[in-house]
Amino acid sequence: MEQALAVLRRYFGYDTFREGQEKLVTSILNGQDTFGIMPTGAGKSICYQVPALLMDGITLVISPLISLMKDQVLSLNQAGIHAAYINSSLTPNQSILALERAKMGQYKIIYVAPERLETASFLEFAQNANISMVTIDEAHCISQWGQDFRPSYLKIVEFIRKLPVRPIISAFTATATAMVKEDIVAILGLNHPNIVVTGFDRKNLYFEVQTPVDKTQVILDYIESHPNMSGIIYCTTRKNVDELYDLLEKHRVLVARYHAGMSMEERRQSQEDFIYDVKPVMVATNAFGMGIDKSNVRYVLHYNMPKNIESYYQEAGRAGRDGENSECILLYSAGDVAVNQYMIEHGTENEELTYDELVTIKERDRERLQMMKNYCVTKNCLREYMLSYFGEFHHEPCGNCSNCLTEYEEEDVTEIARDIIACVMECRQRFGMNVIIGTLRGLKQAKLTSYGMTEYQSYGKCRDLSEQKLKQIANYLLLEDYLSLSKDKYVLVKLTAKSMKALHMEERLIMKCAKEEPSGTAAKKSSVVRKSDILTSRGLDLFEELRNVRTEIARKVSLPPYIIFSDKTLVDMCVKLPFTKEEMLVVNGVGENKYDRYGKEFLEQILEFTKGRKEKLYFEEHPMEASRKKTTSGKKTEFHMTKELADAIEYKEQTTLSELVAQINDLRDEERMKRLTGKSITDWLLREGYLEEKFHPGVRRMVITVTEAGREIGIETQERISEKGNAYDILVYNEHAQKFVIDMLQVQ
Repeated sequence: MEQALAVLRRYFGYDTFREGQEKLVTSILNGQDTFGIMPTGAGKSICYQVPALLMDGITLVISPLISLMKDQVLSLNQAGIHAAYINSSLTPNQSILALERAKMGQYKIIYVAPERLETASFLEFAQNANISMVTIDEAHCISQWGQDFRPSYLKIVEFIRKLPVRPIISAFTATATAMVKEDIVAILGLNHPNIVVTGFDRKNLYFEVQTPVDKTQVILDYIESHPNMSGIIYCTTRKNVDELYDLLEKHRVLVARYHAGMSMEERRQSQEDFIYDVKPVMVATNAFGMGIDKSNVRYVLHYNMPKNIESYYQEAGRAGRDGENSECILLYSAGDVAVNQYMIEHGTENEELTYDELVTIKERDRERLQMMKNYCVTKNCLREYMLSYFGEFHHEPCGNCSNCLTEYEEEDVTEIARDIIACVMECRQRFGMNVIIGTLRGLKQAKLTSYGMTEYQSYGKCRDLSEQKLKQIANYLLLEDYLSLSKDKYVLVKLTAKSMKALHMEERLIMKCAKEEPSGTAAKKSSVVRKSDILTSRGLDLFEELRNVRTEIARKVSLPPYIIFSDKTLVDMCVKLPFTKEEMLVVNGVGENKYDRYGKEFLEQILEFTKGRKEKLYFEEHPMEASRKKTTSGKKTEFHMTKELADAIEYKEQTTLSELVAQINDLRDEERMKRLTGKSITDWLLREGYLEEKFHPGVRRMVITVTEAGREIGIETQERISEKGNAYDILVYNEHAQKFVIDMLQVQ
């Protein structure tokens, strides 16, 4: 384990393993077959990469997607680890060269697509090489019970049998129900495997379900309130992707799109723009995301409901891979269910499956769709619902989902529930939910007349209730098993054993309903922890300078910025302020190889910024802890510019915004008032048109510049030269501009 920790520190820049990683690494190094089930972002790859570097031979990693392999190999090479991939993206000559280098022992880790296992050249290489371990990534793809079954994965079993010496087998996945887990162990023939389940819970993710009338407006409002943040918006259909993309572009959002109807070059460019933060918002179908290890995705919005919990968990899990607070919000509508049902019934037929296998898979897909719908309508804890689906039972509210944070009140729905059940009985269980609801509301529709529904006693029985209210109660009856839905092509509402009891029993049916908030109540505060919650205004200035250094390096070496260092690593630099190599190697995410490649440039920037003086550029209280605490009268108030504070300001001929903010913060009563951030002022100046953001092609990012209106109030651009001789621009505020900012703060 000491050797494993040394490898972890040297190549990956971490001092300790995360939960479950040490058990998995130890199991593999002890020569035992190993199966790890860990949530997205928990560090599954570390669990096989570390032992691969300590074992004598080569580790083969079988992976389903080209993008996943490229991303992993790129990260390993940047960490100083020799790795390669072999898949259809290589030319025949490139594949031959990769295998020749592998035979010469140049690679410790080789990623390979399952389809390549059958080729004569690769099998010949594998049978004559020292294969110490075969790792199956995304192992759920081998199970027909899984949500993403790939028949090509079944070739893995035959490939292992053909090897002269059976290697250690390790398998990893983020999504596996109990049935899928058993299937994986059986199919792969794992020999007394050590199975480590770290849990599916991602505590840094906030979950929410909304049922808005206008989904597009919700998306627009959300993006506007989360500027400069990277996020993914998932849509079920290509048409939805294109329409939402066009809408966001019209609103000047830096947005990319991705779906299978685009050309390969278009998809490649979109993916690159997103990864490099040229366009931080991505609108995509589920064709996008697997293998994209972008660590700073702060939100994942679902414009449509996915077809199963596994897909939703996997897609939502692409937020917050760096461990920072992030949000996962699903916008649900009944139409989403119909679209998914159609896709299940009319999806592309898989020629590798028999008719009976296809029938079985469709049946399971229908069951999963119902579970997904139940997630969208439940009033219980959303996180607990998902964890229970995967076999984890906590029986406690999480306190970090919309249901846990919503105040509910109990409502007696007994009479309305009996009306719904009576209508289903009266029409002899022959119709879907929309017909039942329309009948109860007494709608004048030709369809209802043709079905004879207008002649039933149920017709118009609930005409005073809204469609939404009736659907809420109907969903409650489905969840509580007083009604059920058929699994036919056309979903019909059916009675259950509990239906007659509901009609005749004296017990009342009590449903939880969201308590209506009084008008004027503030909207839910975002759970996303911004860098401004962690770093002071001067700390944010340093972060931006380090970000510029990273962007410039990434441009020079043609790598995504997060491959150089993640945002989380840059924030840790601002907190720890390393001045030497030894201090830099203590920063999370800085390994020896990465320091040798890039560390000196970041050290120089930190020393130039601080002039060699240790400063405190962060807040004492960790923002994630602070966000959980309820505000009380004893807590600090939000920053507000008092007259006394304004009168104490000393105006200069020229100053920067960070210097002005630092003076304000020094003058305030720090025991009672929170700090002011420069970002809050910059955001206001941007909204009011005194500043603007423009894309700078030289640095491939957005930069803030002054507008004509800003120049009129006294904001100027000045060029300065760094100690290294590099020219850069800063914004300076004359005395009039400083007074303008102070007046603005007093008004707010």
